[in-house]
Amino acid sequence: MQETRQAARQRRRRRGLIVGTTTGLVVTGLLACLVMTMQPDHKEAAGRASATAVADSQGSLPPTSPAMKPSAASPSAPSATPSAGAKSPTPAGGATSPRATTPATPSSASKQKAPATSSLAGRIRPKSTRQGVATVYKAGVGDGACSYGPSDNMMIAAMNTTDYETSKACGAYVLVRAANGASVTVRITNECPLPCAPGQLDLSEQAFAKLVPVSTGRIAITWSLLSPDTAGPISIRYKNGSSPYWCGIQAIGHRNPLARLEVRSGSGWRQLTRTGYNYFLSPNGSGCGGAIRITDIYGERLTVNGIALRPDAVQPTQVQFAQH
Repeated sequence: MQETRQAARQRRRRRGLIVGTTTGLVVTGLLACLVMTMQPDHKEAAGRASATAVADSQGSLPPTSPAMKPSAASPSAPSATPSAGAKSPTPAGGATSPRATTPATPSSASKQKAPATSSLAGRIRPKSTRQGVATVYKAGVGDGACSYGPSDNMMIAAMNTTDYETSKACGAYVLVRAANGASVTVRITNECPLPCAPGQLDLSEQAFAKLVPVSTGRIAITWSLLSPDTAGPISIRYKNGSSPYWCGIQAIGHRNPLARLEVRSGSGWRQLTRTGYNYFLSPNGSGCGGAIRITDIYGERLTVNGIALRPDAVQPTQVQFAQH
């Protein structure tokens, strides 16, 4: 009985060893499988970490050595930005760069007075010296073709028909010089008809005597336009017979020759026609009694308001042309 029990215990011990060994082998096999299945995932994670590290390190790469030239696909900074001494290429056709074509500030050339032109100045022009002859006439009270009436100052003259230009010369101040060096300033108040030649002035006896004795009768002269500094305000006069249906308007005492006279008609200005007797006519009465605008040969415009339609009345204004 005792031997039988010992044999049974030995058998149970052997079975336990076998089971333990088998279990150990199974566990070992399972661990080996687990290790083998985990290897690919570890390599993929390691690969992602390595790529990230490279990308992050590009911002702090050391400068490229001279031996390491950049590829042609990525131009270096010097080729993208011209050097200080390099010139920008000019586009074809002579066009310039946008910076060169930037419009200038408009300079202030629109507020300046318009220069005298042939259409404004006519034959008597600023800064021009004319040659001719001076003759003498009895001026009486000083009235003449310009219709100014009697004159208090007898330093006056009549302009030849060519330079008179349908009364464009009326009111002009002219400096006359003789060969002996004498000079006199006269105002044009009259017309000298043919045979007065272009450039000729017919001086009042009082003015002619400032140059040579009146008995001389005729001398060679030069003359030029003046813009005197002694002139009061301009006056306006409506011609005798003017009405709201027809009127003639005259400017008196202007420092510079008059180029045009306009009246306000409706919403704009209407230029009136100048006559040989130095009035500007509105044959249908347009603008008569309203605002008046006068322009000298230098392009200066003066506007006059409040002039009543009173025929043959000299009405002073508060304006005068600038001196030149």
